[in-house]
Amino acid sequence: MEVQTLILGAGAAGMFCAAHAGPGALVVDHARAPGEKIRISGGGRCNFTNRDLTFANFLSENRHFHKSALSRYTPQDFIALIERHGIRWHEKTLGQLFCDTSAKEIVAMLRTEMTKAGADLWLETEINAITHDGSAFRATLRRDGREHRITARNLVVATGGKSIPKMGATGLAYLIAADFGLRVTETRAGLVPFTFEGERFRPLAGVALPVRMTAAKGPAFEESMLFTHRGLSGPATLQASSYWREGEEITVDLTPGFDLAERLKAARREAPRKNMTTILAQSFPARVIDHLSAEMDLSGNAAEWSDKRIAGLVDALRHWHLTPTGTEGYRTAEVTVGGIDTRDLDSATMMARAIPSLYFIGECVDVTGWLGGYNFQWAWSSAFAAGAAIRARA
Repeated sequence: MEVQTLILGAGAAGMFCAAHAGPGALVVDHARAPGEKIRISGGGRCNFTNRDLTFANFLSENRHFHKSALSRYTPQDFIALIERHGIRWHEKTLGQLFCDTSAKEIVAMLRTEMTKAGADLWLETEINAITHDGSAFRATLRRDGREHRITARNLVVATGGKSIPKMGATGLAYLIAADFGLRVTETRAGLVPFTFEGERFRPLAGVALPVRMTAAKGPAFEESMLFTHRGLSGPATLQASSYWREGEEITVDLTPGFDLAERLKAARREAPRKNMTTILAQSFPARVIDHLSAEMDLSGNAAEWSDKRIAGLVDALRHWHLTPTGTEGYRTAEVTVGGIDTRDLDSATMMARAIPSLYFIGECVDVTGWLGGYNFQWAWSSAFAAGAAIRARA
């Protein structure tokens, strides 16, 4: 069977590429349904893009690579597409856009766009072998108990990374890249909770509070942090995790957005006999103060606290240094950091420099977005870049 373009992976990037690559595309996936990560994302409503996207919202060993694709297909372009399909949406916080009703609407839209473009979809299909004979790609697939031999002019790899293996993630893209001589950078779990030795924060499980968190080499993220039985989660934690490396510290500022020193000095004037722990519980969850009391000297009433002691406490709360033992890994990670080395790809087309007509798009590439719709936008943008290049070469 001959096709113009064989696309591996029926996720966000794969289906979107099929919608733009022109007629003759075949999308294959081992799953029973397409777009499963789309379906479960955003609590079932899919955080499909971010209105406030900037180039700084992405990690990569090449900090410029992603600019081309993201400039050519923007969040506004995707918003216009879903509005043409009558999908209603809303903004939550920090530019994050979600479907009003269900993420399934995005999957249905992609299926419709694929059909309109003349693309076919094979599900529950195994990939047994892929080669290139110098003029075309040849793939051996297994579907419905039968072996199928496919010849394709173009091959697009959109199989994602290693995150959430229970949904079938395998890192297949990295194996294919290696087979064709492309380099792969170090990969690790990103947007993932931290773990700590001995269930350090188990007594605080379920408590959340706003913080400003920084990993050693990353920016500061001012969002919510959640204590869990195993460690730390919540948006600020997930964001910082993408920049964290094993053995490094993270720094947590427990006082973002308010002047704790002034609050404590005011309490000292107005209620000098109150215990400092009681006063601090007005600004922090009581269980957090109980926990910190074991690490910091919070004894005495307000009248006993000098300006110097207050300054020392505030500094400690603004620079709470913690060293995670690890993360929860790919099991719960939302993304894979690292991937196909961008040095081996053309940023305008996502095509392999050494092998014309071989493309890598989406999460499998060494481009990782922040939490909040950025990774979906990278899927749309990189898929559009590849699809447009394929259509132009037809």
